[in-house]
Amino acid sequence: MTGYYDIILGLIPVALLGVTAALTVVGISLTSAVSLGALVAVALVGHAMFVNAPVDGRDQPRPSPVNAD
Repeated sequence: MTGYYDIILGLIPVALLGVTAALTVVGISLTSAVSLGALVAVALVGHAMFVNAPVDGRDQPRPSPVNAD
């Protein structure tokens, strides 16, 4: 099953190359297109690290035991 971080890892090169290629076709200079493509890739990495950060299973609170009585 593909998880969130698998998708992010796939989107990083796609964003870098795709945005660069699209902006180059539109007429933006290659230097600016690469910079903007890298900015999108860095934004994806930043989102994965800080907005939707991975959590360790030990950090999550355990549910309190339910008394069957």
